[in-house]
Amino acid sequence: MSSSLFYVLENAGVINKSKESELNDWIASTNLSVPEGLLDLKLLTVDNITEILSTHFALPIFNISDYPYLETSRSLAVREVVLKHHAIPLSRTNNSITVAVSDPTVTETENDFRFATGMQVELVLANCLEVRSAIKRLYGEESNTWQSNTKQLTSDDLANLVQVSDAEIDNIEDLSQDDSPVSRFIHQVLMDAVRKKASDIHFEPYEHLYRIRLRCDGILIETHQPATQLSRRLAARIKILAKLDIAERRLPQDGRLKLRLSENASIDMRVSTLPTMWGEKIVLRLLDGDSANLDIDQLGYNALQKSLYLAALKKPQGMILMTGPTGSGKTVSLYTGLNILNTAERNVSTAEDPVEIHLDGINQVQINPKIGFDFSTALRSFLRQDPDVVMLGEIRDIETAEIAVKAAQTGHLVLSTLHTNSAAETVIRLKNMGVESVNLASSLSLIIAQRLARKLCQHCKVVDPMSAALRHSLFIGDDELIYQASEQGCNHCNYGYLGRTGIYEVMECTHEIANALLTGASMQEIEALAQSQGMTTLKQSGIEKLRDGVTSYQELQRVLYF
Repeated sequence: MSSSLFYVLENAGVINKSKESELNDWIASTNLSVPEGLLDLKLLTVDNITEILSTHFALPIFNISDYPYLETSRSLAVREVVLKHHAIPLSRTNNSITVAVSDPTVTETENDFRFATGMQVELVLANCLEVRSAIKRLYGEESNTWQSNTKQLTSDDLANLVQVSDAEIDNIEDLSQDDSPVSRFIHQVLMDAVRKKASDIHFEPYEHLYRIRLRCDGILIETHQPATQLSRRLAARIKILAKLDIAERRLPQDGRLKLRLSENASIDMRVSTLPTMWGEKIVLRLLDGDSANLDIDQLGYNALQKSLYLAALKKPQGMILMTGPTGSGKTVSLYTGLNILNTAERNVSTAEDPVEIHLDGINQVQINPKIGFDFSTALRSFLRQDPDVVMLGEIRDIETAEIAVKAAQTGHLVLSTLHTNSAAETVIRLKNMGVESVNLASSLSLIIAQRLARKLCQHCKVVDPMSAALRHSLFIGDDELIYQASEQGCNHCNYGYLGRTGIYEVMECTHEIANALLTGASMQEIEALAQSQGMTTLKQSGIEKLRDGVTSYQELQRVLYF
């Protein structure tokens, strides 16, 4: 522990000598700052520490969120110093910066920031919880645990690498070396994406611009703009990692790579390349099955929707379909059901492209259309393996649809997905694919249409001054409080939002709906019948989340477009 800080606190009569060894051990094992260690061990409150330090050092207490620290920190590229000293640059002028610290007894902080930036440094005080939250917002989760021992690279650090031709790039030796500047930069981008819990990374070349964006909570956020001459180097390095042909730039390629986070943890990434006018665009999809939340109570179903899903899962046969656009959470909903069904008494098999979430006790199969092993072939094989439950990643054609329907009719529980916009539209899509109405009526158990909407940050959400006309159109009372995202956000969130929740439309295929199918009812008629039986539409489910303060009207417009 910092002897100076200990001396200050001991003189203030708030801590005794016997706790010093315990604090030292705790801080060394967790890599926390000293004030954070005091909080974790419940020796002091954050207000106690901040007030004592402010009085002793005559430093003003600053609220970090009142300052443009995100832009300041990123423009200065001082990540290594920030993580080392648990300090945040708040603002800058031409020749000075203001840095918020939670432990002003660490004298190296001012010197290290002065050396890293070449600017004068003014220290101010902030409470350690705000500093921790700001670091999390800047660099994502587990910044201290995963930070590299090497100096962090910025886009500007790579700008002096000269442009190379397509022919020359194939022979550049440093692309295969893990310690080359380009390799370190790529690794840094991948680690940042994992820390920020991004679902995708986009590497995009343009004529006068090269940008890297992360998809966080469903929204793309730009993180880097390397020099355009790095386009070929960056693409080649990623293709080497994914074991793709770096000489092939005219055709799209697909591959995978594994990023090791620690000795016991790693994450798979699916790599897709696409030739564009100005180079190869590369998208990496992060397949972190270990972090998927398979708790049905956390997915956003209301009580009725949850009970319908659980009831369908208890049936010995039938078909449960998840529908919605790409990235709407269908896979997590499916695997939540599989997790419930995964018992020693059941034989569960899945066919997926790719296998995104790994579950022990389930026979998971990766299809490979290049060799003729598609969903229909896998499903035929499953039916010869004495299955109880079968899951297909997607119903893409009439052959797969017909085999799945027959499996659901012959004593198997079948789960799958389809790309449609609503539950009622799913029935019409299957009929248009060529599935007979009588087969649909006898096999369908449940259809769930879903979307993912960002959740408002509960720390900084603000009241939405919604007009009376809009409230009336959404059936919201004049006295009900409706919230929207704070434009600036806070240290806990991404510009006013934190995490996502599901919005669902759960249609039980009752006898009345089955009869409507047999009589050739339209999509509108089926939807009206389902609503008369208690189905909540996507719009109605979204408004429920709005009235509960979970999300905002602006987010519902983005996801559902009323």
